[in-house]
This record gives sequence, C-alpha cells and structure tokens, in this order.
Amino acid sequence: MIVQNLLIANRGEIVIRIARTAKQMGIRTIGVYSDADADAPHVHAVDQAVRIGPAAASASYLNIEAIIDAAKQTGADAIHPGYGFLSERAEFVRAVEVAGLIFVGPSAEVMDQLGRKDHARVVALAAGVPVVPGFTVDHPPLPADYPVLVKAAAGGGGKGIRIVEKPTDLDEAIAAAKREAAKAFGDDTILIETYVSKGRHVEVQVFGDHDGKVVHFFERDCSAQRRHQKVLEEAPAPDLPPSVRERLTTAAVSLAGEVSYVGAGTVEFLYDPSRGPDGVYFLEMNTRLQVEHPVTEEVVRVDGSRIDLVELQLRIARGDSLWFDQQVVTTVGHAIEARVYAEDAFGGFLPQAGTATEVSWPDAVRVDHALVSNQTVSAAYDPMLGKVIAAGSDRQVAISRLIAALDQTVIFGLTTNTGFLRALAASSAFADGQIDTTWLDHNLEVIAPPDVDAAAELAAYAALRNASTVAAEAFGQNDGWRMGGPSTPPRVAMLVEGQRRLVTPQDHDGHAHVSRDHIEVAYLGQRFVFATGAGLADLDDNLGADGIVKAPMPGTILAIEVTPGDLVEAETRLGVMEAMKMELVLRSDLRGRVESVHAALGAQVPIGAVLFEIIPT
Repeated sequence: MIVQNLLIANRGEIVIRIARTAKQMGIRTIGVYSDADADAPHVHAVDQAVRIGPAAASASYLNIEAIIDAAKQTGADAIHPGYGFLSERAEFVRAVEVAGLIFVGPSAEVMDQLGRKDHARVVALAAGVPVVPGFTVDHPPLPADYPVLVKAAAGGGGKGIRIVEKPTDLDEAIAAAKREAAKAFGDDTILIETYVSKGRHVEVQVFGDHDGKVVHFFERDCSAQRRHQKVLEEAPAPDLPPSVRERLTTAAVSLAGEVSYVGAGTVEFLYDPSRGPDGVYFLEMNTRLQVEHPVTEEVVRVDGSRIDLVELQLRIARGDSLWFDQQVVTTVGHAIEARVYAEDAFGGFLPQAGTATEVSWPDAVRVDHALVSNQTVSAAYDPMLGKVIAAGSDRQVAISRLIAALDQTVIFGLTTNTGFLRALAASSAFADGQIDTTWLDHNLEVIAPPDVDAAAELAAYAALRNASTVAAEAFGQNDGWRMGGPSTPPRVAMLVEGQRRLVTPQDHDGHAHVSRDHIEVAYLGQRFVFATGAGLADLDDNLGADGIVKAPMPGTILAIEVTPGDLVEAETRLGVMEAMKMELVLRSDLRGRVESVHAALGAQVPIGAVLFEIIPT
C-alpha cells in the first residue's frame, strides 16, 4: 500500500502535529475545515484544505459523507482521524474502506469490538483481563451497589460521564450523559459501572502490525483529572511497583492480541495501590492516538532512538511490519503534559470564548498547539487550545521545567486554565504523588489562584512604564510634589476585585499589556484584567445585581424551565445552556418572582447576556 496523499479528518493542534510528521515523510497533506475554522492555524499547516460544512460539528467534522467527498476531490489515498470526532466510529472506517482509501487505524471490526466500552469489556474478559463490575440500563444497579459511574460507551475525553451517589439520581444522570454523548460522539449508548474511588488512572500505549505482532511503549499516569477530564499526564507513572507495571503491560498486550490489533491504541486501567497487582482493573481501550501521546514520545526509546508515534502509525498503515522486539523498548527520564483549555478554572471551570489578542507560547519545551495571536476561539468545539510538554532527567526536573514553561505562557484577550495548571504542578500533592482520579474534585480549594494584589502591583508597574497609553485619570494625586511633604511613589487607580483602589507599582515576574481602559496581566500563568483609566468610568454598576441571571459563558440555550410570573426559591433551576460540549444549569440566586425571561430556546448567547430577571419577594 502507498500513502502519498493524506487527509487529516480533524481540526486544531492534532492536525498540525500529524501534518508535521507526514511532511517529513514526503507525504502531501490535506485538511478540512468548518465555516468557524476557515482561517484557523490547522488550515494553514496543510498543503490543501477543503470546506466541509457549517460550524456545527454534526454538519462538518462529524459529517462522514462530506469528509469522504473531500478525500475524493483532493486525490487522497489515506485518512488519519486524529482523536475525537470520528476517530472511533466504525461506520466511518467502513465508509473509508468502501471509498477505496486507507484508514490510519484499526479495522472497523476491531473498532466495533474495542472502540466501544461495552464491547471492550467482553474482549477483556476473554483475554483474562480483570474488569470493573458493570450493569446495564435495563438492569440497573441495586441500592447497595452505589455509587456508580454512568459513562458513554463510545468516545472518550471525559464526555458523557456522571457519578451517581443514589438511585433517585440515576435517571437524570443517564439522560444528561446520553445528551452529551450524542453531541460529542453521535452515539448515546450508556454503560454503568461500579464506581471505584481513590484509584489511579494508568494507561498503556500499545502498537500492533498486520502480522499479529503487538508491543507496548510502557505506561502513562493520567490521575490528575477533574470530572474525568484529564488535566496533567505523565510518563512513566510515578512510584509504580515493577510487579504492577508488568501486570499492566502484559494485560494490555494480551487484550490487543486477542483481536489482532493493528495500529496505535491505548489500554486504560484503574489502579488501586492498596491492593498491589490485584488492584488493576480494565476500563476501556481507545482505538486511536491519544491526546497525551507526546509524553510517551519524550521518554520512550527503541534501540536507543526516539520514537515518533504518528510516523509509526503511517508506516503500519502502508503495510510495514514492526521491525523491533519488546526487549529493545526502554524509557529514559520523565515527561509531563499540561492541557491548556479556554476555561476559567478559578471561576467554576466555565468555558470561555472570544479573541486571543496576544499569544506567546514557551520556547524551551515542546508545545503542540493551534492558537495564535488575534485568533477567535469558538464555543462550538472542545476548549483545548494546546499542550505544554516538559521533559527532564527525572520527575522533579520535569516538574520544574513545566512550571517555568507555564510561567512563560501568555494568552491575553481570553481566560485560560494556565494559572490553575501552574498551581497544580507546583503543589506538594502533585510533587508527592498523592493525586488519584478523584483528588481534584474534592480538593480544589488547595489549588489557589495567584495573589491578586501582586498581580495588581505588576499591572500598576506596567501602567507607569506605559504612561502615554493610559488616561491621566488612572493615576492618583499623591505624587510627592507637596511643599514640605515626604516623597511618595506614584500610585495607579484601578478596579481590583470589584473595588476601586490606588495601587503602588511593583515589578513582579510576569507579562502585561496596557490599553486606555484596562491592563491585562499574566502572573504565575494566570490572566488578570484590571479596569483603569477610561475603563473606570465605563463600568456597568448593575453587573452582578441580585436577581439578574447572566450567561456565565458563551453558548446555546438548551432549556428554559420558568416563565414570567413563576415564584422561585434560591437555587431553583431556571434553564440549561451548553458550550464546548459542557452543560450548565442556570439557577436563581434568591427567592422571588420571575419578572422576565430574555433567553430563547436554541439561541446563541454571549458571555454576560441577561437571561432571567428575578424580583425579590
């Protein structure tokens, strides 16, 4: 088989990543884009790009017919799915094969067996791999079995997952997970399992060829999760006993061998350290390249040389055999990956959208990204903007380099989780290996934002250095030019946490952008915005007024559950909105009467839009 023209059926940083390797191999690259991505970085990273539909993923990146047509139009002979979207859809693989094209990944039959979590359980049991006890929607768990985990049988990425503590919450959790799964994966099949708390998420990277040979590239630890969405990933797994590593890798290879797996795959396990090797439970297999594959590339060596997993995928797809044995696969050093998202991590992890006015990524570490200055980030897709990957001779060195890299990551115009990632990486809990899959959900208060006062001082310092761009009213009058008065440093008037203050400048390590009405600061990775100058006069005094419920994120109104005149209590559900594949329930902040409903079902609303008005009673 020959791969000369490769269509990458995805968007964002993974397209850029795949295109880079393909071009190094002399392969022509073809991209696809929706109307929302017409000028996105991944469009410019390929040799040719084709429009496949409007912004909605269901009409573009999940549109099998449109992608196949694009492949035919451009003379593609192979399709790489990346991850997410159609990467684990057997229906898509069959369409690719019917079109006479090469699919870079396993066959549709194998994907049917392993790409879905429910079917993969059957294969795991046949291969002698231990699994977490499970249930079906038709035969739900008994009260004694709770808590349970409701999760989508298709896809991954933490989408379509709910923890259910009691039987009365099961139906609502299933309905929400089904909606989320249908939007993210086009498949709303649900799996219910016993929920194992205090476990670590450890996964094994496997590779198989057409001759039936399967090897592993050791493991990754992805235990730093929030609501089952991975935050930090690392390789190798820290403090993993050799007997457990052997159990994990052997089980992963056995599972892949059971179905004669071809290509890249990741076998995910839940590991309970208190039980040793017996505490290993199969979770699922991802029949694709993983988001976190860079940490494996940074530490794995094959006969002493680095391995490019995308190159290996393309070589296997064209019919090459694995030319090495397991004995020559080793690891060196340590690597950690931080996922940078468009979300306000210290403000409830709400998705963010808008224009990234200034973007600067660190240059001392590996960065896989698809965000540049003046790029608009849409609420239509997953909020991941890029990945910062730091490697070192050992884990502590890797942690130190990651912290330094996140300090150097600057994204203005858009709030991201960079400050949260930096604080987590610098925490004693992460350094000591205390984090399991539920730790973040129960200890978020430990990961505190940077000191706002220090950020304000940095902003004031930047304002003074850029005084020509700041209105004169930004500066206080206490400038030391008083007869007989002591000299005092100039201070800058700004809004700090809702309060007007005069702030003394102080030069802290960080980055700042000064405009006429505000100052943006990136301090310890976190973005701060301080109104100053003309911005102080333009403040909306009604922001946050009691009874006014505004959109906390840009998104789509999914449900409206009240009408004008309704009496509500504090925390009453008013409606539901969705952005970046996440649902958020809108609630009243007080007891009162619904005065007006400004939200419209199905409407796209910007952040800050007034949706409901409640009159206190």
